[in-house]
Amino acid sequence: MMTLIAVATSLLAAVPAILFLRNLALYAPPPSAHGQAQARCSVLIPARDEEATIAGAVLSALRAQNADFEVIVLDDGSTDRTAQIVRAIAREDERVRFATAPALPEGWCGKQHACYFLAHLARYPLLVFTDADVRLTPDALVRMSSFIERSGAALASGVPWQETQTFSERLLIPLIHFVLLGFLPINRMRASRDPAYGAGCGQLFVARRDAYLACGGHRSIRATLHDGPKLPRVFRAAGFATDLFDATDVAECHMYSTNAEVWRGLTRNAHEGLGSPRLIAPATLLLLGGQVLPPCLLVAALMQTPPSPLITTVSILGTAAAFLPRLLAVPRFRQPLGSAVFHPLSICALVAIQWFAFFRSLLQGPALWRGRIYSSAHQSP
Repeated sequence: MMTLIAVATSLLAAVPAILFLRNLALYAPPPSAHGQAQARCSVLIPARDEEATIAGAVLSALRAQNADFEVIVLDDGSTDRTAQIVRAIAREDERVRFATAPALPEGWCGKQHACYFLAHLARYPLLVFTDADVRLTPDALVRMSSFIERSGAALASGVPWQETQTFSERLLIPLIHFVLLGFLPINRMRASRDPAYGAGCGQLFVARRDAYLACGGHRSIRATLHDGPKLPRVFRAAGFATDLFDATDVAECHMYSTNAEVWRGLTRNAHEGLGSPRLIAPATLLLLGGQVLPPCLLVAALMQTPPSPLITTVSILGTAAAFLPRLLAVPRFRQPLGSAVFHPLSICALVAIQWFAFFRSLLQGPALWRGRIYSSAHQSP
């Protein structure tokens, strides 16, 4: 029985490891800005109580090179100094436009409403949606513009470099790349318009304005808190292609400042992702069975007297497969080594978050985010 379990868990570890290796070559950075045509972009930033980060986001966008662009910040009912900070920058630079969001309509999530409103204020053919804690590099706009032009996609997204400081950040945030590249076949995504292959990172989206307006954009996902995978699915359902690029060298983000913020941030939309009723059970099996059990079985096999050569060998292979993607991600995505070393613990924490979100949704518990309360019914897609 132990042998069968060891083989099964090793196979569960091998599948995402193999897919991760294949995807590393496909998940490429946008091309160099050298010789590229000038980008024409509207950088759109929804902001609600972002006084600590908004100046960095706006000023980084203003450093864009080889681009004809505007930066529009939409203040979504901030109670801090967000509006004053943006207005001060706008007075010094005419490329910055400041707007105030209208009252949030019934049935809308705040971010989706803000992004939809921003898209209709934009003047340029390419829309760049960024969170207020994202900072763009000077060549980001032209490189992302070139990527979407070459790929033929109507919408593209990438995961920025993630700054991690607290223990929870280092433990959990680097899993973004593991989940994305370990479970999504990018080659199939690019060959298909099937919404099931839609994927993205809500921190950074680049969209063709005409396609965005044609498919409804954020209006089509107005009730969700989870725009990362759902906005690409909207484009795909309308017949448009979507794509992914490695944003490590074109943008950076520091999402959370405390361990409590990490927990609240990751649980607010988990019930619409891996923690959904449809995925919670298979996701738990895949994650615990393939990423946690192999090293546990290896320790158990080594403690046997005498150790079983077969179980030990199979468990070593399974453990190596579990750790391989995380170790490869350390230099590629500039992640902390400690996060990769504690990979099984990271997976356990991730699964705990999914189940917490699942039960909260099951019990109709509300989600609190940015001072707004969203009921489970409101969050349903």
